[in-house]
Amino acid sequence: MKNPFNFKLLTFNSKYGATVFRLGIFVVLAAVIVLMFPRYNNAFRYHFEVGKPWGYSALTADFDFPIYKTEEQMSKEQQQLLSTFAPFFKYVPRVQREVKVISLENMEWLQAEGYSRITVNQNKYPLSEIYTPKSAYKRFGYDCALNLVLDTVRTEEMKGKLLASVSPTMGLVQKGEKIIDRGEIVTERNYQILTSFRRAYDDESLGNKQRTLSILGETILVLLFLCLFVIYLYVFRIQYLRSTSTVLFFALQMFIVIGLACLALRFNLTVYLIPFAWVPILTRVFFDSRTALFLHFTTILITSIVVPAPVEFFFIQIVVGQVAVSSLSDMTRRAQLVQTAAWILLVQTVAYTAITFAQTGAWSAIDPWMYLYFFICALLTVGCYGLIYAFEKMFRFISSITLVELTDINSELLHTLAERAPGTFQHSMQVSNLAAEAAKTIGANALLVRTGALYHDIGKMTDPLYYVENQTGVENPLLKMDPRDAAQVVIAHVTEGEKIARRNHLPEVVVNFITTHHGTTLVRYFYNTFVNAHPKEKVDEALFRYPGPKPTTKEAAILMMADAIEARSRSLDDFTEESISKAVNQMIDAQIADGQFAETPLSFKDVEDIRRVFISRLVAMNHHRISYPTLNE
Repeated sequence: MKNPFNFKLLTFNSKYGATVFRLGIFVVLAAVIVLMFPRYNNAFRYHFEVGKPWGYSALTADFDFPIYKTEEQMSKEQQQLLSTFAPFFKYVPRVQREVKVISLENMEWLQAEGYSRITVNQNKYPLSEIYTPKSAYKRFGYDCALNLVLDTVRTEEMKGKLLASVSPTMGLVQKGEKIIDRGEIVTERNYQILTSFRRAYDDESLGNKQRTLSILGETILVLLFLCLFVIYLYVFRIQYLRSTSTVLFFALQMFIVIGLACLALRFNLTVYLIPFAWVPILTRVFFDSRTALFLHFTTILITSIVVPAPVEFFFIQIVVGQVAVSSLSDMTRRAQLVQTAAWILLVQTVAYTAITFAQTGAWSAIDPWMYLYFFICALLTVGCYGLIYAFEKMFRFISSITLVELTDINSELLHTLAERAPGTFQHSMQVSNLAAEAAKTIGANALLVRTGALYHDIGKMTDPLYYVENQTGVENPLLKMDPRDAAQVVIAHVTEGEKIARRNHLPEVVVNFITTHHGTTLVRYFYNTFVNAHPKEKVDEALFRYPGPKPTTKEAAILMMADAIEARSRSLDDFTEESISKAVNQMIDAQIADGQFAETPLSFKDVEDIRRVFISRLVAMNHHRISYPTLNE
């Protein structure tokens, strides 16, 4: 099944075009982020909360503005006025004029609304003088017809006028008047004045220019932060910047998390419900800690532009990112994600409490709801596990979790290899141990190279008896063939292995180990045999060379060395440290001389460390054992 999200299909006619496209991704991301930002209070960019210190310089009024009442104050004043209001009723002439009778429905409505009197012909009467047909009969002993009818139109009209008479303001702040000073605690009164100031900025006649400048400032800041991230990639991780799928992965992460934060702000929810730890966790799982932290810092810097209390938010999220990366150095088990979420919950709680105390010095400033938000955020952090799987499929990345699953020797493919080609399976196990140890020594990905080693020879399952490690008591059929044909049979295990790997949907990085573990080396045994048999004939080396490609990573180079050396060690007659050292050095020197590692980032020191590990491991694997004495009869 083809991957519908295979971004590797994106190709360009030139290197310049690919570079422009990848940089364009960041430009588009910046534009989308600015469009996602909540558009309220664009001109008034201050963030404040009751009980928290004012974190900006002294603020003075730029113009005269009224102090608006809060909704609670307005509601209270309106209720007080309505308590004196008397709904209007029309008089319908009846015989019993002295008895004022209304319907039971009208009476229940008046009582439910809290009215204590009604208005009839400009006169007001208490409800105690108003009857329903039933209460009038009880009071006077005879039936009384309705003679008062609710005047709905006039009642609503007069009620509206009464409510409109309540002023929405309660004072005036004059231009140049100081509103609040740096470090001053925001009280309820300060909060009301600041809210009124912000509301005044929302007036179209005042806000158009500021609104435009605000959006411009946001755009410049977002582009600046993204540019810094691109510069980091260019200087320290150029290989990531050269990969379209990797750039898209980084951009998509920022889009998702910042988009969720903006959505929360639009619905007046706290941003602390958003699991910003997703960014460092996902990046660390597929890449490295340094990039994970830098991308996380970029994301929270951009988000800080629009969140309330940005300084507090930034400090808390910085700690979250550091803990996420530190506690998830190499994710190989699902339980590690739960542990990371628990650590994030703990540090968020401690950081928030400490910052609040540092700013206010009062227990009362602590918002207990924040701890609930942190707990929910921690639960959402665990949900990152599903995103790991989704991004693996979407971008064809590979995580440590997947690598661990692939190294399970009870998996169907490896079990089949063990059954059909047991010698090859044992060889692959030995190679995986050698390669993993060498990878650890030079700081390469040991788990990755172990996985590649287990699958590198699966192509031999097709015709296992052609390979000496699977031949038990039978003559090698290749020796009866023309050396050129025999070489092609041996070479075929690489192409067959690639086919088997793709049929079984192995990750591309594992397939790469299969295709590169012999590079473009010669099938030396049959090449030498043919040359010796035809000393005067010009030999076409292409008939005896593997198709390649050559290794391009440290891990692929280590596997090539380990594969060749493990096979060579089996042909030794004498397993001494001297003979093993000679075999290891000869094999590696031959591969280097053949240019097989020219495209890898291996250093001379790396190669020397790998030699040393191979020698020590092979000596340990083939050490001499004492023979057990037998019992005398």
